[in-house]
Amino acid sequence: MSAEIIDGKAVAARVRADVAREVAEFRAATGRQPGLATVLVGDDPASAVYIGGKRKACVEAGMADLHQHLPADTAQDKVAALLDELAVDPAVSGILLQLPVPAGLDGAALIERIPSGKDVDGLTTASVGLLARGLPGLRPCTPSGIIELLDAYDVPLAGTPTVVVGRSELVGRPVSQLLIARNATVTVCHSHTRDLAEVCRGADVLVVAAGRQAIIGADAVKPGATVIDVGMHRTEQGLRGDVDFPAVREVAGRLTPVPGGVGPMTIALLLRNTLLAARAAAGLS
Repeated sequence: MSAEIIDGKAVAARVRADVAREVAEFRAATGRQPGLATVLVGDDPASAVYIGGKRKACVEAGMADLHQHLPADTAQDKVAALLDELAVDPAVSGILLQLPVPAGLDGAALIERIPSGKDVDGLTTASVGLLARGLPGLRPCTPSGIIELLDAYDVPLAGTPTVVVGRSELVGRPVSQLLIARNATVTVCHSHTRDLAEVCRGADVLVVAAGRQAIIGADAVKPGATVIDVGMHRTEQGLRGDVDFPAVREVAGRLTPVPGGVGPMTIALLLRNTLLAARAAAGLS
């Protein structure tokens, strides 16, 4: 029996519809409009596409699009000054610096200019610390989207043996912490893990964010497990993930496709984070 396909597009559409409704309620209650300031430095084509999608979604949700575009040769201090201006601008609810930045700029240092209350990507040291301590704050969008998908398909997490493949700051580490916060029993695998397939076979929930195409095959999946594929690789055959989809589909109980699985959730959770930031700034829960 083939796995049930987890429809990230449908779940993301529901999240975005909920955010749009709640934005309208926020505007009616406060007379304010949540604003998302996306910052793009340079003209990288892929980054421009990503930013374009975020800006479009922002407008569709009823938020203000406060995009800022700087030339690729903008100096570090100029980008930092812009971020500082956005940090104190009351019209700006959330700030997103599109990564990677051009060579010569220190992206990590620039990210740290963003206040945690406006850090809708959840990447600053302060935001990471709040997550690690289990304190309220804005969480990274892709990891939050993964939890949203698991909840949408009623995947139990409390006490569940869960394996995360990958320990990146963007996905692996934060999703592990979010899963632990839901009382999952989490094992994190990485490039030094011995017998990766054997470890993964012990998981009822398997999250793969390794950045390596088809690293997980059918031999690494427990029959009936829920498999979340975070990878995205451009090939001659189209987009592919970190999971060997055709093979794993015959073993798993649930499985995200690439594309159409985790990807759509990232923008949906970005919108939710922007609304949450606006509510917090307005003193609302």
